[in-house]
Amino acid sequence: MGSCSGRCTLLALCTLQLVTALERQVFDFLGYQWAPILANFVHIVVVILGLFGTLQYRSRYIVVYAVWAAVWVTWNVFIICFYLEVGGLSKDSELLTFNLSRHRSWWVEHGLGCLQEEAAAVGLGAMHGQSLVADAGCAMTYSYMEVLHSGLQILLALLGFVYGCYVVSVLTEEEDSFDFIGGFDPFPLYHVNEKPSSLLSKQAYLPA
Repeated sequence: MGSCSGRCTLLALCTLQLVTALERQVFDFLGYQWAPILANFVHIVVVILGLFGTLQYRSRYIVVYAVWAAVWVTWNVFIICFYLEVGGLSKDSELLTFNLSRHRSWWVEHGLGCLQEEAAAVGLGAMHGQSLVADAGCAMTYSYMEVLHSGLQILLALLGFVYGCYVVSVLTEEEDSFDFIGGFDPFPLYHVNEKPSSLLSKQAYLPA
């Protein structure tokens, strides 16, 4: 039922989305980013639903996945604007942590190629004796790491949306054609021959 080209591509995209979402979830947990953690959890559930729908030819599940893909693109556009400080947003705010912690991104202290420099604790500047870390000489700062992650998610979501709509259209066409030829009528011949057989039975009992 249906060619494998669209379904196989959608399966591959969903699998890739699942892997990258789990990877992102780990780093968001390490950085105590509660808003992205909740969004990633919903995303993982919907992607699994899309995988199931694609494997079992359930167009409704794929529609839910496609709708969520559009929402996921919007969310990641917001994340990019947040870390690039577009539209009055500030990456130093506690918006993504729901004001529950002062942590930001895990990549702040673990950026690619960053030289960790311990700053001297002056007065109450360092909390609980922790040293401050500056991302000096980074090959890529933490904000661009987050933007890169979001950009990858946007690309996969857009491809998933396109192929999801394509697979739904193919499945709908095949279901309509199957219904048109009487595939869902369990007794098509019974209904056709019901009236003539009843007439024959009445004729048999007529007096000579």
